Amino acid sequence: MKYLFLLYLTFFGTVAFAQEQFDPKGSGHVLIWQDEFDQNGKVDPAKWSFEKGFVRNQELQWYQEDNASVDGGHLIITGRRENVPNSGYEAGKQDWRKARRAADYTSSSIHTRGKFEFKYGVVEVRAKIDTASGMWPAIWTLGVKNPWPANGEIDIMEFYRVKNQPTILANAAWADRGQYRAIWDEEKIPFWEFLRSDIDWPSKFHLWRMEWDEHFIRLFLDGRLLNEIDLSKTLNPDGFNPFHQPHYLLLNLAIGGNGGDPSESTFPKEYRVDYIRVYQKR
Repeated sequence: MKYLFLLYLTFFGTVAFAQEQFDPKGSGHVLIWQDEFDQNGKVDPAKWSFEKGFVRNQELQWYQEDNASVDGGHLIITGRRENVPNSGYEAGKQDWRKARRAADYTSSSIHTRGKFEFKYGVVEVRAKIDTASGMWPAIWTLGVKNPWPANGEIDIMEFYRVKNQPTILANAAWADRGQYRAIWDEEKIPFWEFLRSDIDWPSKFHLWRMEWDEHFIRLFLDGRLLNEIDLSKTLNPDGFNPFHQPHYLLLNLAIGGNGGDPSESTFPKEYRVDYIRVYQKR
């Protein structure tokens, strides 16, 4: 049904996003992987795996499978305010993942590691994000070799607070000297720039796209180039370039951390993804 809808848009031009969709014709690209989220129910286990519990950045949410579902042609990742005991709690531990007795929020994070990994190509995601305080939705990739940040991170989309101001980000990171130290090539666009042109921006779906080859990573939002990363400069201290290796995909809704304080936001919150498609040159 989505393809029929897009065909209609091609002829009648009634929705702006259709004009910005990646068209592989004449580019040498073919579709190699996709999830259209057309089967209601659970996330397809042949394509996605789940992160579980407390994972990173001292965020507030407990990741669990129950917060991800597929309905009406969309992946829906739901953030909830609810208390969940920390099954990994250990009294007196310094590690924040073990030191917390419970989580006050839940959400989901899904990824394709071990199920789909790719090097170079075009990734396109149509999604609608919640921009309330505390929300930190993301579309991103990680390299399969080496620990972070030596594996390389590409943030096709992040939304969070920068100096307490809502911000859209488009980033890449790789290793600096010293454990867990990263070098960032990042663009931070104040969210008011998008609201200035469309006050209803948060209620609409938008298109995020990555174009990745052996020379550059280019990150787009609704056809606007946000960031261009020169891969001749993205070398780890040992000379390894993490963007010349396969990466896997992640979709998640974090709560707290860089997302800000969620205490005054109403819940539940929804991060909706209409589709994700990956193209490569053949």
